[in-house]
Amino acid sequence: MTHSAFDQLQAMTTIVADTGDLKAIQQFRPLDATTNPSLITAAATLPENRELIETAYLQAKQEGYANDALIERSIDILTVKLGVEILKSIQGRVSTEVDAALSYDTAATVAKAKELLALYQHYGIEQKRILIKIAATWEGIQAAQQLEAEGIHCNLTLLFGLHQAQACADAQVTLISPFVGRILDWYKKAEGVDHYPTEKDPGVLSVKQIYQHYKQQHIKTEIMGASFRSIDQVLGLAGCDLLTVSPALLAELAQDQRPVSNQMNTETTAAHVETATAISKAVFKQQLDADLMASQLLQSGIDGFIKAREQLSLLLRQSFGIDAEIKA
Repeated sequence: MTHSAFDQLQAMTTIVADTGDLKAIQQFRPLDATTNPSLITAAATLPENRELIETAYLQAKQEGYANDALIERSIDILTVKLGVEILKSIQGRVSTEVDAALSYDTAATVAKAKELLALYQHYGIEQKRILIKIAATWEGIQAAQQLEAEGIHCNLTLLFGLHQAQACADAQVTLISPFVGRILDWYKKAEGVDHYPTEKDPGVLSVKQIYQHYKQQHIKTEIMGASFRSIDQVLGLAGCDLLTVSPALLAELAQDQRPVSNQMNTETTAAHVETATAISKAVFKQQLDADLMASQLLQSGIDGFIKAREQLSLLLRQSFGIDAEIKA
């Protein structure tokens, strides 16, 4: 009996659904699921989630919030409510993202993370089933370090380089999400190349480099490849700790019959590797600034998530007849 690429991949890697679509999660039954502001906004437009939006808004209103604060609280409640619904269909964890507008504010990120967790606990969800998702800025990584020290597990996202991965390892975060597809997009545009074979795909190679470094250094932080453009990219990282994949690509994997082999072999790992020294803020900033791809994609990713939250804010204002201008 021939097993699908999805079945073969699932035998060597934890597959995570990258979606807020409850129907897709029920179809594929992944162990974990991830969401982000763009996915939450997309989910909010689905008719079947109308009731979730209304109850989130009413709860925020009953808590005494008004005007802009009412909308912001409604978004946080909606985000958590979607997470709660997702958790009903999976056995593992859901990643819930802190407002990207707080990406350069450590204290505000920590405070928002605790607000989201308090909401989950209000709905009877155990803390261990939540990963707080934070952009991998220096300030975000420091927030994650504080949260991890308190037993709050974090997923550091918008990660595009080894310097970000090293800082996350220093902070002893639970999981990182190095992006694949966005790196490929950047190099295709920058170098004017239409296609890279998987073995030369800069996004795939970036995750492999981080994976090799983590395994050589015996770093416990989990690596979850993210942001895929094709099943070739997904299968190019077969054997990675986790891979978070969109429903469309999960469906393609379920139909594909090619043989899948582990691409993350660490047999070539040197027997004696010097322990990496902790990366300082100055060195982190210097390396990020020197890496045009990573610095551009980190900022554009943050900007994109802020815009998605603003779109959701506008959707809520229109739904409930609240007139207020959205800041450009």
